[in-house]
Amino acid sequence: MTGTIVNALAILAGSVAGILLKRLAGKFSASLDDASSLGLRLQTIIMQGVALCILYIGIDGCLKGENALIAILSMVIGSIIGELLDLDKRMRSLGDWVQARTAHLVHGGQSASVSEGFVTASLLFCVGAMAIVGALNDGLTGDHSTLFAKSLLDGISSIVYGASLGIGVAFSAVAVFLYQGLIALAASFLEPFLVESVIAEMTCVGSLMIAALALNMLGVTKIKVMNLVPAIFLPIFLCMVM
Repeated sequence: MTGTIVNALAILAGSVAGILLKRLAGKFSASLDDASSLGLRLQTIIMQGVALCILYIGIDGCLKGENALIAILSMVIGSIIGELLDLDKRMRSLGDWVQARTAHLVHGGQSASVSEGFVTASLLFCVGAMAIVGALNDGLTGDHSTLFAKSLLDGISSIVYGASLGIGVAFSAVAVFLYQGLIALAASFLEPFLVESVIAEMTCVGSLMIAALALNMLGVTKIKVMNLVPAIFLPIFLCMVM
């Protein structure tokens, strides 16, 4: 669990640093003429730039899949499960509850709601081979090197996401801790199932959601990405029968 704890702390520290940097930039721009217009333009272009980077991450991850049928079935079945459970509504409600209780921490407004920042960052940090393999190594052999490397990458990324998506990114550290922690604890049971091909398909399906998040951030779509989350785990079962 050591690697998972370090990873969560790195995300928390990075997101806090990003939020503080944004506040410092806001104070600097406040001393300029037409500060509100400048701040809005900077906020918009930063969000669009981050969204394009997230879109790239999603597309790159999708290419790791080797069986399109597994991805299609995972998304279809997963979306049905997610819609029946209405995970998006539950997550938004949780985000609104947290936002109401952290309103005093937010100054000068923010470009994204707490729930949007939380969902976006959680999927970005949880989906991928490093999260799964690193957590397995952490639980099985006590090898933390993969998660330490991931912590460095996530910490740097969370500075950017924290500045653009707000305090919701900090709460994604909890999701990463629970997700990777559960994999580490269940490592002895999951190891036989999480072979390289399964991890590739899980990464592909999760990356489709990352691409959907980016399109939402760009205002192109309004996809309820949280309702697709169950699809991430379905390749574990589908790869057994296909």
